[in-house]
Amino acid sequence: MMLVVQLLRGTAKHAGSRPLCSVERLISAVRGISSSSEESSAFSRTQSASCTDTDHPKVLITGGLGQLGVGLAKLLRRRFGKNNVILSDIRKPPNHVYHNGPFIFSDILDYKNLREIVVNNNISWLVHYSAVLSAVGENNVSLAKEVNITGLHNILDIATEHGLRVFVPSTIGAFGPSSPRDPTPELCVQRPRTIYGVSKVHAELMGEYYHHRYGLDFRCLRYPGIISADSQPGGGTTDYAVQIFHAAVKSGHFECNLRSDTRLPMMYIDDCLRATLEILEAPADTLVSRTYNINAMSFTPHNLTQEIQKVLPDLKVTYSVDPMRQAIADGWPMALEDSAARRDWGWKHEYDLPDLVQTMLTHITMGNQLAQAS
Repeated sequence: MMLVVQLLRGTAKHAGSRPLCSVERLISAVRGISSSSEESSAFSRTQSASCTDTDHPKVLITGGLGQLGVGLAKLLRRRFGKNNVILSDIRKPPNHVYHNGPFIFSDILDYKNLREIVVNNNISWLVHYSAVLSAVGENNVSLAKEVNITGLHNILDIATEHGLRVFVPSTIGAFGPSSPRDPTPELCVQRPRTIYGVSKVHAELMGEYYHHRYGLDFRCLRYPGIISADSQPGGGTTDYAVQIFHAAVKSGHFECNLRSDTRLPMMYIDDCLRATLEILEAPADTLVSRTYNINAMSFTPHNLTQEIQKVLPDLKVTYSVDPMRQAIADGWPMALEDSAARRDWGWKHEYDLPDLVQTMLTHITMGNQLAQAS
């Protein structure tokens, strides 16, 4: 309990010098059981502009049980209505996901099934989160090609046929060792060296081609590493930045699989989800590009450890470098240049590194204490 009080004091002190939204984020982090962090600041920035019933889009989210899908569904359901957002995946959902809104089985490799879902549910927006991530993809290239490329083609063809607005996330992994790294501009040499990165460059270019050739309303953001307390990482190179928080609270020791000086761009999930909603809602005539960088903060494992140790000084971090993940990270950006997103549709991140650490530790600590109490 003393740790929770310490975290609250630290976050409140930090929030006192910032706008009210910082305090709102603190409150939402403490309400870990009844209101997850994904529902908090992302929705608070948009709830005042809720649509009328006749304006609601009908949204399908593929790959919905991954790190981002459940959080985005909560945000969109609060904005557009519970029954207007359908989560889908090929796995059975946990009970709390199943009972919180519509969920259906959907295999993006089954063109007929996907087409029937779009038609039968009158889908107007499609968020395509199904993907095999970087580290997992290198261990199963054939699966990554099938899911990330063939699945994408199905999505683009069906979206074009039925006039959907489609969002496909890209990633820092779409860049490679020959790209400028600090910061990485939107338009530059990319040349990734992972199947995940190659498939994301393919997605960007195919989406833009379909936009110019067929008029598809394609929208894409290059996500940094995304950090969330509520969902487990899914096999990406930036997973350490989530795992370290759980280890810090649970055991006080963490073994990191990247070098201590590996600097990568990162983002708290609330900022990521809000950015996704903002680009989905942006008027088409404001989008000069169809693929945008978004940036929030950049840090190394050493930077993150030092910030966590301000709250948990006994945390010990050791390093056992995974050569494959380290090689991937060494070819990725250190920061993303995102002035176009800030100019064209008003993107602005809210969480920096101290905010991130305070919110993550508060959320995980409260969640652990409540689990023990039950």
